[in-house]
Amino acid sequence: MASRLSTAPLSAFWRSTIGKKVVMAVTGLLFVLFLLVHMAGNLKVFFGPAEFDQYAGWLRTIGQPVLHTSWYLWAQRVVLLIALVLHVTAAVQLSRRDRRARPVKYVHGQRPRASFATHTMRWGGATLAVYLVWHILDLTVGVANQDFREGHPYHNIVADFQVWWVNLIYIAALLMLGLHINHGFWSAGRTLGITSAARDRTVKAVGSVLAVVITGGFLIVPIAVMAGWVA
Repeated sequence: MASRLSTAPLSAFWRSTIGKKVVMAVTGLLFVLFLLVHMAGNLKVFFGPAEFDQYAGWLRTIGQPVLHTSWYLWAQRVVLLIALVLHVTAAVQLSRRDRRARPVKYVHGQRPRASFATHTMRWGGATLAVYLVWHILDLTVGVANQDFREGHPYHNIVADFQVWWVNLIYIAALLMLGLHINHGFWSAGRTLGITSAARDRTVKAVGSVLAVVITGGFLIVPIAVMAGWVA
């Protein structure tokens, strides 16, 4: 009985529309933070194979000697996976509620104005989820990389981005990511209580800057490989 009472508020929060939006906002901001750090680490590829491979190796030693090798990485992956499941589940359930609330489609010309990013949030999120699976198979597990070498991340990145169709997939996914961040950051701000006009403009500006920085920071790596700056 006590256990049910202790979990009742949390369950009620999750079932509510605002609860799901808050979960999406918090997990979305967590992803933005992770992407910024991940992007900064990727840029070390410009310092050469020795330094980049050393950086990749260092990631597996974070927390030592308290933690064993790669424990931090696995803990991070588990947290991100849980956040992703919550984010996607909340998004799908909110989308279903929205469709049930408006069973009749808008007639031509009466749909509320919205940006291109707003229109692409739903299918763009699904595209990113599919790409995430591909990215793991490609550069983490290596089964989708024809020249994958365990323990040589610099080589794997260069080998990967020398394939033109891999670049197309990567670039398309990053452009979609930029749109997702641009609108999602603003939406998260509103969900978390930033509603005044002045702060709203600031949140929109920050979201746009983050979208450009993260997208550009990731894009420069395949561009550099294609241009021969990284080889």
